[in-house]
Amino acid sequence: MTASITLVLFDMEGVLSRYDRAARVDCLAAISGCTAEAVRDAIWGSGLEARADAGQISDDEYLRELGALLNYPVSRADWLAARHASITPDESVIALAARLAEHHRIAILTNNCRLLTDHIGYLNPPVARLFGSHVYSSAAFGAAKPAAQTYLGCVEQLGVRAAQTLFVDDTDANVNGAIAAGLQGHKFVSAAQLSDELQRHGLL
Repeated sequence: MTASITLVLFDMEGVLSRYDRAARVDCLAAISGCTAEAVRDAIWGSGLEARADAGQISDDEYLRELGALLNYPVSRADWLAARHASITPDESVIALAARLAEHHRIAILTNNCRLLTDHIGYLNPPVARLFGSHVYSSAAFGAAKPAAQTYLGCVEQLGVRAAQTLFVDDTDANVNGAIAAGLQGHKFVSAAQLSDELQRHGLL
């Protein structure tokens, strides 16, 4: 028998909002005067984004290294503009989370550097209003999902047992990582299916 749920822990992009990587790339390419291919290589091909998400470098180091790769001094405002262009809140899922929050604890665990969580009010206002300070980046825990320490560090900070946490993510790897770490997991496909899952747990 599974433990009763006291916390629902959401991924952000792909669940609470849609992520448009191409829009992020195009925005930063326009700002820097680089090609889209150069931007993609700098962020992902170099491994820079993965290191930032895992908390291996600071935000300032990340921006400096990105600027060096692009031969353009990428500022915090530049990064935020490109990131903002990539995020579209999913109002149907946010509304579902708001219903859930009336009687249960909710939080976010996202594979991102601290730049995103520090500026969540600008990047994703509806999510910021609903989740408040309970938006956590993987970088804060020194590893990215699906590493066990990411989930366990987050639930420990929240003071909740792993077994009493339902983790919702849109990727198999991250859901399986959560389950391996002792959480309960649900792969997000749609707001309707998530609503059914929450009702199954007696949360709605």
